[in-house]
Amino acid sequence: MARGGINKALVQKARQAILARGEHPSIDAVRVALGNTGSKTTIHRYLKELEEADHGRRAAPAALSDELANLVAHLAEQLLEEAQAEVTRERELQDRERRDYQDRLRQAEDRGQQFEGKCTELTEWLQTAQQELQQERQARQLAEVESARLLQAHRDLETRLQDRDGQIRSLEEKHQHARDALEHYRQAAKEQREQEQHRHEGQVQQLQLELRQLQQTLMFKQDEMTQLNRDNARLLTEARQQQKDLRALQLQLTQHEQTLEKRQRTLIESEQANSALRERCDTLQCEVARLDEARATQSQLVQSLQERLVEALTQLKLLASPPVDSTSNQAG
Repeated sequence: MARGGINKALVQKARQAILARGEHPSIDAVRVALGNTGSKTTIHRYLKELEEADHGRRAAPAALSDELANLVAHLAEQLLEEAQAEVTRERELQDRERRDYQDRLRQAEDRGQQFEGKCTELTEWLQTAQQELQQERQARQLAEVESARLLQAHRDLETRLQDRDGQIRSLEEKHQHARDALEHYRQAAKEQREQEQHRHEGQVQQLQLELRQLQQTLMFKQDEMTQLNRDNARLLTEARQQQKDLRALQLQLTQHEQTLEKRQRTLIESEQANSALRERCDTLQCEVARLDEARATQSQLVQSLQERLVEALTQLKLLASPPVDSTSNQAG
């Protein structure tokens, strides 16, 4: 099929012009006469057809008049020009349809690329959301581990507080026993001193009576007095030792009271630390609840993005499928 603007009638006119000048109508000469347009293959085919037509006309019967031959040639040329014009119009229509189809195809490709870009952005955003969700899950796990550790520490602290309460009760019991023992010792020492005093008074009275009655036994009684003095010295030493023991017990009691005060302060500090741990545990539980709400929100967002991604892929597939050309189907 010849290119647009080149037809058999134009080639025939250029050939006749060259023949009128007495030159050989070669392919290059005809192409120059046509203004250096047209395909050499097409020009060669038209020249061949024209030469065959000339040979046919020469072989026709001599009875056929030149006028009829010219009429037939003119009609053939007119029909050829009309056919060529129709072909040109069909070609231009086909070119316009092809350009429209190519434009629609480019638009579809552009929209497909846009959807691919959006799909890529949505995929990246989905991956980012999944990473954030994974990080929040890890943070929640860490918070749960920290909460479990704090709960265990709280239980351990309560156990230690119970042990300390038991130790404090034991110390209080020991302190009470020490006080009871000290009071018993004081009462026993008082009774012993009273008994010794009464005994001493009785002995003095007895000695005075014996001194008045038994002056002749003065030497013997002096020996008894010496022995009594020794006993008194021993008793005095024992009383001093008892006073030292009493001071030691009082010092020990004071130390126990100081230790008890220290343990009471420690107990107050432990209760304050326990209160702080409870507040920290409540805070962590609130944080875990917030993370659960954030995770639910992220899950809904991920589901929405997945649905939008499926819709975008469906539209992309619809746009990527080539449209059906009704004109081409009718032509076929």
